[in-house]
Order: sequence, then C-alpha cells, then structure tokens
Amino acid sequence: GIGQDITGRLAQEREYTRLIDTANAPIFGVDNEGKVTIWNQCAVKSVGYSSEEVMGKNLVQEFITPEHRARVQKVIDQALLGGETANFEFPLMTKAGARIEVLLNATTRRDEQGGIIGVVGIGQDITGRIAQEKEYSKLIDTANAPIFGVDTHGRVNVWNQCAMRLVGYSSEEVMGHSLVQEFITEDYKAAVQTVLDQALQGAETENFEFPLMTKAGVRIEVLLNATTRRDEQGNIIGVVGIGQDITARLAQEREYSKLIDSANAPIFGVDTQGRVNVWNQCAMQLVGYSSEEVMSKNLVKEFITDEYKTAVQAVLDMALHGEETANFEFPLITKAGVRVDV
Repeated sequence: GIGQDITGRLAQEREYTRLIDTANAPIFGVDNEGKVTIWNQCAVKSVGYSSEEVMGKNLVQEFITPEHRARVQKVIDQALLGGETANFEFPLMTKAGARIEVLLNATTRRDEQGGIIGVVGIGQDITGRIAQEKEYSKLIDTANAPIFGVDTHGRVNVWNQCAMRLVGYSSEEVMGHSLVQEFITEDYKAAVQTVLDQALQGAETENFEFPLMTKAGVRIEVLLNATTRRDEQGNIIGVVGIGQDITARLAQEREYSKLIDSANAPIFGVDTQGRVNVWNQCAMQLVGYSSEEVMSKNLVKEFITDEYKTAVQAVLDMALHGEETANFEFPLITKAGVRVDV
C-alpha cells in the first residue's frame, strides 16, 4: 500500500468547517445537483430550518419562492461552470412562512484537484435594510418639496410627486434621462453640472439657484441643496437634490426692486459691512452719482461729511442690531461737491 498523511489536511478542513458554522453570516452550500451540503448556524437562525431538515434537499425547488427560482438557479449554474456572482439579491422563505431578503455572493467550490464539486453561498440578511429603504423612498416621494436624484452618470433615478407636480413630467418620463442635458436651460447647464460633479466628489452645495424648464415650456426658479448619496460601504452612488420653488419669491423681489428704484424719494441700502447695495434713481438725481459709481463703496467713508461720519455710522450700527431710527438728519456730499441735507 502507498499511503499519504492527511492529518494536516483533515485538521484544516475541520477548522474550515468550524469557521463556516460559527460565522455571523448565513452560509450555505450545494453540490453539483443543487442539493444542500452546507447550512451553518446563522442560516439556521435566519431561516428557521435545522441543518438536518435541509441537508440533501434541493435548495431552489424547496426554499426559493417560485418567481425567483429561475434567477437563483441561473446563478448556481454559472458558479458550477466557474462563473462567480457577487451581490445577488433574492428572497428565501423561512420555516414560519415569512419572506426574507438575502444579498448573496456565490462562489465555486473545488476539490484538491481543482474539480468543481459545488457552490458556496455567503449571504447577508438585508430584509431590514430594504424595509428602511422603502420607508425612505416613501418619505421622499410624499415630501412637500421637490426632490430629485441622479446616479454617477447624471441620469435621473429619484423624482418625487412634488417634482412631478412642479415640472409636469411624470417619473416614467424622466427616469434614466440626463437631468442637465434634458431639463436645464442652456445658460445654466455648465453651472448645474459643476454642482453635481462636486457632490459626486463629496463636496455638497447649499442654496444654489437655477432654472428648470417645465413640460409646458415655462421657466421656474429653484433653490437647491445638493447632497452626496452613498451606499452602505460609503461609496458615492449619486446625488440627491432637495429643492424649493422660488419663482414667486424672485418675482416679488423684482417687483420690490422696481418700486424702490422708481420711488419719488431717495432710497439707499448698505450691507453688513456698510457697503452700498441699493441706490435708486431719486438718490442718483439728488446726489449725482450713478448706481455703478456707488455700488460696493463704503457709504459713510466716501459720501458723508467728516463731522457726521460718527453719527451716521452709529445709526447704521444700531439698525444692524435691529434698532431702527426715524427722522435722523444728516448731510450728503453730491458729485458736484454740494452739501445736501437728508
């Protein structure tokens, strides 16, 4: 007789079997005929069947829901030909009749000579995650703000009911289409693409204004927060945009600006640094400076006489703290060097 010491190999196989049996993921295996040969403790807990109840049974015929049998059989057949599959989703029926969703990696199993002897599947119970995603999708779909999403190629994959009502396109009409190329006005294509590209690199954008064209050909103004979308491993898979229709607000602001500009009293405004940002036509006529000449200039330093600089600055500072002042008299110097009292 010619012998071979297989002590080490058997010890290794026992260790391999122990690791599989105690793993915190459901692991099963089938032979070349699709009959169960491996069924670890986590699979027992997940599905409810003991290893004694499943061993030698046909996995696909007895434990997979009818509508998914062909798909699961195809994955097993591919693995039996050496073609492995990663992240394959399918449902398993538990002993109690409940349906659980499993994410599977199917790996070809070989003997010492490299011959294929079956398939090992390492699974992950994603039932809770899918339920959470459905709830998340429901919240997005029913939100009272337009929400859209794009994948890493800029193609629409989220389009909620509010976006539908606002823009006029159904989800069926926009899904898979390029958001920028098909729904953004020409003058904003580059800017919107930049915001999406930044979000796809992890840099999010808040309060970005851009126009969308409705199905009826009307231009609407949207204020957008663009958020990076990631999978469970933290990989970037797209962008979600939460919008606000500001068309009416912008129209109101334009009307407000028009009223200010045409008012028959001089009206000016400054920002928090005291720089001019409002200068109407009456102010122009009174002082002689055009809006282009005064915009962004410091009102106090450049247009108030020296003896009133401190007093006018104090009035502006109080207003910037919410304390308004009525009937304050001060002089302005016109472009022609004349002092006018206001």
